[in-house]
Amino acid sequence: MSESITKTGDWLRRYHPADAAPTRLVCFPHAGGSATYYFPVAQALSPAVDVLAVQYPGRQDRRTEAPIDDLFKLADILADELQPWTDRPLALFGHSLGATLAYEVALRLEAGGFDPMMLFASGRRAPSCHRENSTVYLSDDETLLGTIKALSGTSPELLEDDELLRSLLPAIRADYKAAETYRRHPGTPLLRCPVVTLTGDVDPEVTRAEAEAWEGHTAGDFTLHEYAGGHFYLNEHAPSVIARIREVLVR
Repeated sequence: MSESITKTGDWLRRYHPADAAPTRLVCFPHAGGSATYYFPVAQALSPAVDVLAVQYPGRQDRRTEAPIDDLFKLADILADELQPWTDRPLALFGHSLGATLAYEVALRLEAGGFDPMMLFASGRRAPSCHRENSTVYLSDDETLLGTIKALSGTSPELLEDDELLRSLLPAIRADYKAAETYRRHPGTPLLRCPVVTLTGDVDPEVTRAEAEAWEGHTAGDFTLHEYAGGHFYLNEHAPSVIARIREVLVR
């Protein structure tokens, strides 16, 4: 598959183009994550859904670029990057940091006159919920690495390559800073689009109440789905989650 097809500028990757699909799904990675995390999602949903995956700077083919540690700046950039892709109905899916970022992008798209079909917010407490003691980004390298490993979201191959993992620390630290210093602006309007929240039942990062609080951020419909597992319940329940996304978007 050619670079011109799969790479749509610096910020977006389109691994399985589905030009005839009636809808699109934009996927936002977790802290320390990259666009390739969503390669299986694109593969599973094509050709019914055209999937775009966000690639943050500071990792993989963008590893020489400085990472961005401000979630609002990321949202501003990505809302602009997505404008050419709003020629058909479009939904947003984000996990962890990606869920908050997808929410802020959705707000910007709606402010510009384009309403997303749906926001899927996975593995993240609602934007109104804060944990003041969340300062992982200020930790030393060993503590930061330990946090990443404990959440079980990093591929085994990467965990075994200590040199490569340490080379990613600046990007990981920037992601954590973006997530942990984020505070929703006062007076932020409700989303018009529906919100589907997905969470693990033993996720140390999200309580049931923090997941349910997403309902207070939309004037549209709200649905909560709980799965057995921790912060990366997605790894165990990918087929079920993908089937749920397909059902909503194709319907």
